[in-house]
Amino acid sequence: MEHWDFIGRSAELSRLQTVATSETERGLILSGVAGIGKSRLLREAVSALPADRWAVFRASANIASSGLPFGGLAQILPADPPAGLSPAGLIRWAVDSLRAVADGRPIVLAVDDAHLLDPPSAALAHLLVREDATLLGTLRTSEPVPPPVSALWTEGLVSHAELAPLTLEESRALLTTLVGGPVEAGSAQRLSRLGGGNPLLLRELVMAAVSGGELVQAYGFWRWTGRLALAPSLAELVDARVGRLTGGVRDVLELVSFGEPIGLPLLLRAADPAAVEEAEERGLIRVVEDERRRDVRLGHPLYGEVVRRRCPVTRARRLLATLADLVEEAGARRRDDLLRVAVWRLDSGTAQDSGLLFGAATQAFGKFDMMLARRLAAAARDAGAGYPAIELLATVLLFLDEPLQALAVLDEAPERDARYIAARATVEFFGLGDVRAADTLAAVELTDPADVARIRALESFIRLQLNHLPRARALTAAVADEPAAAPPARALAQCVTAFLRAVDGDFEGSRKLLTVVEAETRSWRRDTPTLQFAFQTTQGTLVSLAHDLPAIDRILAAEFADLALAGGFGFGSGWISMLQASVSLLRGRTGDALRASEQACAALSSARLYDGGAHFGRAKIAAMRGDVALATASLEIAEGAREGTLKLYYPWREQARAWTHACAGEMAAAIRVLSETVVRARADGFHAHELLLLYDMVRLGRADLAVERITDLAETVGGRVTPLFARHARAGADGEEHLAVAREFTLLGYQVFAAEAAATAVRIFRTARDARALPASTLLADILARCDVLRTPALRAVQPSLTVRERQVAELAAGGVRSREIADRLFLSPRTVENHLQRVYTKLGVNGRSELAPALRLLPQ
Repeated sequence: MEHWDFIGRSAELSRLQTVATSETERGLILSGVAGIGKSRLLREAVSALPADRWAVFRASANIASSGLPFGGLAQILPADPPAGLSPAGLIRWAVDSLRAVADGRPIVLAVDDAHLLDPPSAALAHLLVREDATLLGTLRTSEPVPPPVSALWTEGLVSHAELAPLTLEESRALLTTLVGGPVEAGSAQRLSRLGGGNPLLLRELVMAAVSGGELVQAYGFWRWTGRLALAPSLAELVDARVGRLTGGVRDVLELVSFGEPIGLPLLLRAADPAAVEEAEERGLIRVVEDERRRDVRLGHPLYGEVVRRRCPVTRARRLLATLADLVEEAGARRRDDLLRVAVWRLDSGTAQDSGLLFGAATQAFGKFDMMLARRLAAAARDAGAGYPAIELLATVLLFLDEPLQALAVLDEAPERDARYIAARATVEFFGLGDVRAADTLAAVELTDPADVARIRALESFIRLQLNHLPRARALTAAVADEPAAAPPARALAQCVTAFLRAVDGDFEGSRKLLTVVEAETRSWRRDTPTLQFAFQTTQGTLVSLAHDLPAIDRILAAEFADLALAGGFGFGSGWISMLQASVSLLRGRTGDALRASEQACAALSSARLYDGGAHFGRAKIAAMRGDVALATASLEIAEGAREGTLKLYYPWREQARAWTHACAGEMAAAIRVLSETVVRARADGFHAHELLLLYDMVRLGRADLAVERITDLAETVGGRVTPLFARHARAGADGEEHLAVAREFTLLGYQVFAAEAAATAVRIFRTARDARALPASTLLADILARCDVLRTPALRAVQPSLTVRERQVAELAAGGVRSREIADRLFLSPRTVENHLQRVYTKLGVNGRSELAPALRLLPQ
């Protein structure tokens, strides 16, 4: 981690190099805060300049040399200046010395930390620019700049620009470089935001997390626990950026550290306005305008970590109480004010309102900030909020994969009523994998109809997971028919029904039910927080079975995705990553799909029930990329992850197994797995799954086994892609129909299906020596150009292996090179060239040179 690759900054790097080589521009000076990457950027820019064309002089000014004449540029000047020269004469001597070394080449002067240049060095830099040298320099923001340097841009001799922080994407890329491997998406997002786009601070943050054991690997991905290890080196860096604080500025920084974002009017009431102004001028705080509001935030997220840890306990408690008072006096009108006031009251020791704490805990849970929800729910319980707080705390612990602690919390409940029974069964099943929880619920005897409905709704959801479908359907019907059923029980039963409709292929009916459940979120989130889990699993199943790309895109762009990644919610983060993998695979971006599936594996690595599902997805993607070893290894991990508590998701598992067989060349085994699973899915009423399994058989070349049933299912299974599945299955030996289907798939965004349909057309036309093989190959090549690595059986059938020599000859011939010239280039005889070409024509199924180019485009590079 001592040295890392140069990441991002491509525009700034290009700009510096353009200025350095320009005949008209005389320089560019970049300003930025400490650690933002100025020095590295400058070094990368000038290192690329050829020494035979430019005379590059590099210097780095520093505090030690700032008081010495020519100390800042001593690294590039001769050691012994002539005696007796005036100051002006010394500058002229320095210019002449550098020109002599340049020997006619254009001079590029690169000065790091130019704000620390001593006066003679600054004057020399100024003069060199005036005499046609180019200056590339860096300055630290908010530091005084020597007048000769500042005059360069005020007089228009050079340009001046501010270096912005790294973007989130660039920070994520740097994280990968720093740890030497991929970082789980949620961890990368949280660390990148905490680093604030500053490469040096991000590096120190990562080093502290690694050394403190807070950044660990799971399934090839680094995952951050969320706990910040504040190493001395990191604190020193932050101290250097903050600088010396007066009492008033320190108060401002502390208030914002504990209260950000804080409204500017509130901050001006709580602190000295002059100190607020000074803090903003120094970059310690920044004012962010949002419509009519002006909020104050810290200049960098890590300022708050250091300030909060160093603030004395008594002062911290006073400041937090002050912040709570200010917001409450203003009416606590903002959406997040309840949550913020509760946290301030809790941390200041002034929390007495159990209702405030419970409401805030519910809000934190709704934001998927599980660690904060845990603190607030525990405080609400301790403050006397009663059983609702106990249940919420247990639910949070369940979501944090601490089921034993969740059971211990539930055991504190004073009464063993229906809510307690339901909560305990939820933890036992989803936390510990205890299948007896369903029978426990079935054996409960209650008299109140609302309580009975609550227990039946939960039992139906657990029975669903166990694939006890008749019992699950009967229970949901009973809840729906019970007038006394409370909204949470009714919503959970609706989720089960929506799931069953989705797997049956009634996507529109499922969608309508989920819309009703989502609209009633407020009515069930406090009472039954685990309903969020049921809603997510059902929604994910619906959009995945329907192959609804726009719906998946909307989910990934919605607020939930960011909250799940940022809040440390492992199941939510894994769920999001699995959807990303699904949509990327359908669009042919198999590299993105594989990375997303591995993100899901890492995020769900601690889950007791769902970690295997991510590995099945990873296996299928790896198989379709032709990586049989990875697919097989993923299947083994998935099979060994759990003892198969969840029986509901078997179609996904069997699909992964079938594709692994198929891409290993074991077609008979793949078809057997699919056929057996089709029978089971049909018996269970999983007609949407049945359709996908049958279409897999079409993709593997056995449409004869699937066409009749797919045609029937197309009448009842919804979704915009279903009619295309049926057309593809019925296409048979009609190459034109396969091409038409491929074009339709392409328009809808299903590039993998499009590629396979086009490949089938190519194979049909090549076999018949039909001239239409040429346009079919061209279409397939265009589709594959939009895809990543894709090596399914349908594609491999039109991607035969060529020897290295055959490939060389074919590519030259496709480029219009005559056989005799090919022979001369490759030191072959013309007859040998022709023999190679004939073998290539046979392998590719083409008739001559005119068809070579599109056929070669189909082959893996």
